[in-house]
Amino acid sequence: MKLLYITNGIKGAAGLERVLSIKANYLSEILDYEVHIFVLNHNNMPLFYEFSSKIILHDISVFGNTFQYIKKYFFGIKNVVNKIKPDIISVCDDGLKGFFIPKIISNNIPIIYERHASINLNFNSKNLNFIKKIKDKITYRLMRYCSHRFDKFIVLTPKNKQEWSSNNLMVIPNPLSFYPDEFSPLTSKKIIAVGSHNYNKGYDLLLHSWAKIASKHLDWHLEIYGTIDESKIYLNLASNLDLNNRVTFFESVLNIQQKYLGASIMALPSRSEGFGMVLIEAMACGVPCVSFDCPNGPSSIIKDNEDGFLATNGDIDAFAEKLLELIQNKDKRKLMGKAAKENVKRYLPETIMSQWDELFKKLTQ
Repeated sequence: MKLLYITNGIKGAAGLERVLSIKANYLSEILDYEVHIFVLNHNNMPLFYEFSSKIILHDISVFGNTFQYIKKYFFGIKNVVNKIKPDIISVCDDGLKGFFIPKIISNNIPIIYERHASINLNFNSKNLNFIKKIKDKITYRLMRYCSHRFDKFIVLTPKNKQEWSSNNLMVIPNPLSFYPDEFSPLTSKKIIAVGSHNYNKGYDLLLHSWAKIASKHLDWHLEIYGTIDESKIYLNLASNLDLNNRVTFFESVLNIQQKYLGASIMALPSRSEGFGMVLIEAMACGVPCVSFDCPNGPSSIIKDNEDGFLATNGDIDAFAEKLLELIQNKDKRKLMGKAAKENVKRYLPETIMSQWDELFKKLTQ
């Protein structure tokens, strides 16, 4: 079967790129799909994650003003579709433009939309001026209206279904990146957080929570891995909170598995998450997680008080209390870590990818 993924890019270190590498590699290497990926402005730059040599990339240059950009984008898609004639198309673009793809592809090809984020991601911003509010409302309505045009609209958790009103909705979670034989011993006095530096990831909330308890446990340390923003907002905030010696920031690393195995607690302070890949990765290493109960992924992954904790969304005091409980109770960490490693097996690639294979075959019959 010939499959075309349409996305913005796969050269970065974010969750969408990681997930797409796992899925595309499995489909091409294990299930013998012919996998094509449409990307924008790659310019032969190296990829952060490894993609199978069997996968065919179609790199389209788009530039100019908004009209020129959209024109090049849509014509680029049409040309690639006409050239390779895929059996099925899957759109992986959490922005607005991806919602218009069924309108521009006239071929009778089944088109899937993969929603990798909560819709809150598009509207989670500190910029609440009048023009931004109007723009957000229009974007929100367009997304919900256009979601009906796809043959299937895939979300990652049952709660994500509540954000959409389409009758074409289906839940397929993300697959695990890895499932090591070993556990984290949970003896190191390290808390780990993973994700790029942006407002939605909530590192300001995490740092304020950590500031409340850091002085009580001077031997514990917070490590944050992810692409650091140019303005270094969170590094400056850590300094202002007098946390320079209590938190260390690292750029994204490819072998994040080893960092999980060296940690004892995973912290996810996001304001919204479509899923939470970092949660299932940490759990696969036997690390208990503390997350805000944000829309809409974490509560579908974490079994509260069994394999991790869910704190009231945005409540930094509650988040600090959950971190403190795991810091002070080694036995609880061990029990939760063991449960986490067992419970996360439901996301193994062979389980998740069989669902995708079944869907693709059903839509192309």
